Amino acid sequence: MKAWVFTKTHEPLQLKEVADPQPSPGTVIVDVKATGLCHTDVTILDDPGWMDLVNAPVILGHECSGVISAIGTDVDDYQVGDRVGVCPVDPDTKVSIGGGIDGAYATKIKIPATELIKLPENVSFVQGAAATDAGMTSHHAIFAVGQAQKGMKVGIIGLGGLGEFGANMAVAEGCEVLIADPKPAAQAIAKKLGITKIYQDVIEMKPEKPDLIVDFAGFGTTTTNAIKAVKDEGTIVLVGLGKLQAEIDTSELITRRLKLLGNNGGNNQDIAAVYRYFNEDKLHPTLSTINFDEIDQGLDRLRHGQVSGRLIAVLDK
Repeated sequence: MKAWVFTKTHEPLQLKEVADPQPSPGTVIVDVKATGLCHTDVTILDDPGWMDLVNAPVILGHECSGVISAIGTDVDDYQVGDRVGVCPVDPDTKVSIGGGIDGAYATKIKIPATELIKLPENVSFVQGAAATDAGMTSHHAIFAVGQAQKGMKVGIIGLGGLGEFGANMAVAEGCEVLIADPKPAAQAIAKKLGITKIYQDVIEMKPEKPDLIVDFAGFGTTTTNAIKAVKDEGTIVLVGLGKLQAEIDTSELITRRLKLLGNNGGNNQDIAAVYRYFNEDKLHPTLSTINFDEIDQGLDRLRHGQVSGRLIAVLDK
């Protein structure tokens, strides 16, 4: 099969022919139909700190959907031909695909059956792939970790691939959503979602006293300003990995009794929830596509801020 392999920092991904994976007990082989590109993969390529976090050499890519083509023993809930999405984190081992083990920038992927979610027939493979990271992570951060509910003021930092999913779902659930993103394209997306409170920087939200702020950017200053902007006893959820270190004002955390929580991914239930939003026509993220052979170019577009929404590589059927 064809696969994009990561070897080390500052080295480009290599498109290689590698051996097809074979099913083992409890696993399936999925023929990948769509695989999403994530800014995390750009930081893996560019930030040496990631060499301690990934098992290089490794096939990158951690969000995909496809069709099961082979099944190992001890798999009872799925069969060859099923349309599925893939949760990027194994619920038992907590190992991530596309880092800990080989991932989805490949024409085939071997996955424990516990990581599968059935893809409804009227949800496309492109939507199915985007939901497995951008959708899953944003849903978990806002609703599971941030405990967002109808009527709450929810601030979103960064209306990229994750932030747009999160903002769309928060609006669908009746939250009052505020957006901080300086990019005109992102602000235009916010307006399409019916969001009217749009800011250049999250610090400008302070007079609104948001109950919850979710930082999908994670560039240090974004988290620092979120701490200053959230209401007393409010919650900040940090998701973005724009930088791996940040300085924060601990006096704000202590004196105003704030909660600063981290979120990494989500679970099968989050992905199933996102599929329901798609299935009910309540979710309309900005999704664009490229060919599988253009993944390296797509990641470079991400690197230079040239992607609005989520970029998905599609494979020939």
